[in-house]
Amino acid sequence: MSPAAWRLLNAGARRRRLSTDATASPSSQLPRGKRWDAVVIGGGHNGLVAAAYLARAGRSVAVLERRGVLGGAAVSESDLVPGFRFSRCSYLLSLLRPTILRELELERHGLKLLPRSPSSFTPCLDGRYLLLGPDAEMNFSEISKFSKKDAMAYPRYEEQLEKFCKLMDFVIDSAPPELRQEYHASMVDRMKDRVDKSAFWGSLLRHVVQQGQKNIVEFFDLLLSPASKILNNWFESDVLKATLATDAVIGTMAGVQTPGSGYVLLHHVMGETGGQRGVWAYVQGGMGSVSSSISKAALEAGAQIVTNAEVSHVMVNETTGRVEGVALADGTEVHSPVVLSNATPYKTFVDLVPANVLPEDFLCAIKTADYSSATTKINVAVDRLPQFQCCKDTNPEGGPEHMGTIHIGSESMEEIDVAFSEAARGISSKRPVIEMTIPSVLDKTISPPGQHVINLFVQYTPFELSEGSWQDPNVRKSFDERCFSLIDEYAPGFSSSVVGYDMLTPPDLEREFGLTGGNIFHGAMGLDSLFLMRPAKGWSDYRTPVKGLYLCGSGAHPGGGVMGAPGRNAASIVLEDLRAK
Repeated sequence: MSPAAWRLLNAGARRRRLSTDATASPSSQLPRGKRWDAVVIGGGHNGLVAAAYLARAGRSVAVLERRGVLGGAAVSESDLVPGFRFSRCSYLLSLLRPTILRELELERHGLKLLPRSPSSFTPCLDGRYLLLGPDAEMNFSEISKFSKKDAMAYPRYEEQLEKFCKLMDFVIDSAPPELRQEYHASMVDRMKDRVDKSAFWGSLLRHVVQQGQKNIVEFFDLLLSPASKILNNWFESDVLKATLATDAVIGTMAGVQTPGSGYVLLHHVMGETGGQRGVWAYVQGGMGSVSSSISKAALEAGAQIVTNAEVSHVMVNETTGRVEGVALADGTEVHSPVVLSNATPYKTFVDLVPANVLPEDFLCAIKTADYSSATTKINVAVDRLPQFQCCKDTNPEGGPEHMGTIHIGSESMEEIDVAFSEAARGISSKRPVIEMTIPSVLDKTISPPGQHVINLFVQYTPFELSEGSWQDPNVRKSFDERCFSLIDEYAPGFSSSVVGYDMLTPPDLEREFGLTGGNIFHGAMGLDSLFLMRPAKGWSDYRTPVKGLYLCGSGAHPGGGVMGAPGRNAASIVLEDLRAK
């Protein structure tokens, strides 16, 4: 979304403190000499969530966003192809915590969700197809085309995942129980901290006991196993297994046989829309509307949001080791005893924090963490809907096959595994795994009448190619043509319908959005990088070795996706520490 559009969007905010004037310096947008209670680096959705909660608690908060548009990866931009508005990075919503939606009153602030039904469509080159969605009868009928046994097993599979999601809800909405005495000076505070952590483990144990021994064994099997093992144990149909397996590898540099990929499968069904677990929705106006609604909640609570304000470094007192604020690229100093970073852990600790104030083992852990990515996002403007040859009576205005996520090149787990193995050798997949969505079928605000916006979330594309470079226009053109040609196999004529597009490879995602390695989760979601291990062992509770500096982005627990949980949890820890002082 353009800066001018953001100005119009926020004009009705009760306390209008957002500036998107690219010509104005950040220093002219901030009160001179003000000392803030907290400063947030980055106006992505998690940073905005943290700011909203801190402001609602009566704290003075400034959000500093490097780009001229808010939202980070949850952004809408309309200046790429005239007449079309793209959700440039993230493109679907489900993981946003219901508590945040309710407490920040995001619907009142303009958030409108468009649930999808059916939610999934997998076309096959042999003329068959598979539709899945929230309709149990439709699911049974569709899966039965491939396997009656699988049709019977599928409801049990969904029921088991929902049980596991209920267990995860408590973990997601809680800060991990780290024990560190330096944040609690008195014996009373240290004892209280231990009681609080004991309460966490006690609550978690109660949730575990409620699951029963058999379910807990199954839960750990899911966490530790490759997705291929889990799905092979449940189902026999290649198409069904491949369709479900895409949730286990999406956004990761991992294959279906990678141990722990079962957790990523669970991660992508943990959300909900309208109270329905695992249902994903489009957002009217694009994903930037999510960030817009959160920013309006923050503005209403009294936060100040400044765009075009790039942070050059975090200011740390060398004597006390405490944060004193941040310095901007134009030399402006913004003073605060609390800084929350919504940037990736690598960006925060390697690029923004002076190296001499960080423990060597901590800095080593941050530098050696896995930030690899194999994801490319292609935003496409087309003059007509794709017509899939496996669907006979297609509605030109949009049929069931156009509503949800369309899985291209995913007819078997073996196809996915071949595509991954090529990327592991530094080769962009010869037959990429493509998740296609067409939000304009339900959202008429993002494209001209009769034309459509298409999102292509493509795997696998290594950050560094073994031959060539993503900076080479010929390499880029070759890959986008490869993707369009693959879609042509399923929907003849797709390539000729393209009127414009925008492609973001992993290096593009790093350069434009600050996503280290192009990783959409701010770091891998393997079991060695979750919960007490995220972002580094001993520092999972949003605090950092620099006193007064906190992480509030997806690089902190519970990880990536447009969830808001890292921002909300981090704000609660900051408020806890401020009260303790």
